Amino acid sequence: MNYSIIAIGDELLIGQVTDTNSGWIARHLTPYGWNVKSVKVVADDAAEIFRAIDEAFEQTDVILMTGGLGPTKDDITKPALCKYFGGSLVHDEATAANVLEVVAKRHIKLNDYTRAQAMVPSSCRVIQNQVGTAPIMWFEKGDKTLVSMPGVPHETETMMLREVIPQLIKKYDSDVDIEYRTFIVIDIIESELAMRLDAFERSLPTYMHLAYLPQPGIIRLRLSGASASAELVNADMDKYSQQLHALLGDNIISDQDRSLPEIVGDMLRKHHLTVSTAESCTGGNIAHVITQVAGSSDYFLGAVVSYANEVKENVLGVSSHDIAVNGVVSEPVVRQMVEGACRLIGTDCAVSTSGIAGPGGAVPGKPVGTVWMAAKCNDRVVAQCCHLPGDRNRVINRATTEALKMLYKLLRELD
Repeated sequence: MNYSIIAIGDELLIGQVTDTNSGWIARHLTPYGWNVKSVKVVADDAAEIFRAIDEAFEQTDVILMTGGLGPTKDDITKPALCKYFGGSLVHDEATAANVLEVVAKRHIKLNDYTRAQAMVPSSCRVIQNQVGTAPIMWFEKGDKTLVSMPGVPHETETMMLREVIPQLIKKYDSDVDIEYRTFIVIDIIESELAMRLDAFERSLPTYMHLAYLPQPGIIRLRLSGASASAELVNADMDKYSQQLHALLGDNIISDQDRSLPEIVGDMLRKHHLTVSTAESCTGGNIAHVITQVAGSSDYFLGAVVSYANEVKENVLGVSSHDIAVNGVVSEPVVRQMVEGACRLIGTDCAVSTSGIAGPGGAVPGKPVGTVWMAAKCNDRVVAQCCHLPGDRNRVINRATTEALKMLYKLLRELD
């Protein structure tokens, strides 16, 4: 099934707000065999919205639209859709009741703009927004469907999962069986990986496909297959998955679509180990991504953000002599930081970082992007120096990934 996405909002066009809804929608519909043919961002302008809808319906039967439904004067999507699909704006009692319920839960005062959310096109079927005031509107015109949703990511994501995706799957049921598996790959660049898998890709049957989904420090490989025969797809998925494991070996750290913090967390839990962090240049980002995983309290105990040298020395026990002789961005310092974190917080494992995230701070021999990091698991400590490209945020995020990869490899030695 093919579909189009239209994101509405002047704020998206000028870069004031980033459109995260489109990517989220695509990721969550792909497992059902739904392919996004186009993504278009348009202004809060009726003529632009009409043009985008016409163009999308020329390519696909389904449009998923986000944005332009808030309780403000400049949100014109609702009247524009009313004009496009016909009918008039009418007061919907069920929507009014839902608005009152949401407002009451948030302990905010109901105003005229929020009250107006209950005005909906008579040409649509309303799906009540359980986490916001703007209703989801389902329009049908012949064999075409348009679903209009709020631009607030939390609201779109929640209602897509609860209502929109199940209803789309039910309406556009298919006899094609879709299967896919995702492999998380490390320590190999995309071009080298493609060369290693060249013969493998050429051996795949026509109904199977291998997609490369790289991100800094990690590559996600997605093997997918679509056929009317579920038995055939499953058998071949097993066969070619085994071949991938044989070709890539330890480069594959998971055959499920999981984040690196989730994978590391599972291993810590498996071995009944605890972890802490001692961070300088990453500023607590490693602790942040670890604790984004539900249940991380099972193994994560705490962190020290030792940005100042005095904190490294007085809290973590780093030698002032080693800082003076080797510099704060050095192997002896990160090794002492990781030991200090385990000792201070009482954990079995830890990671540490000290580097130059930029844009300033470079010294001779240590340019921006130089990061020393260490990982400890029980009595084993390893350290490495990375030279990471990009701006400050990219350096911090890549250092976070590399530090967790170091810890993962130490944990893998316990298997």
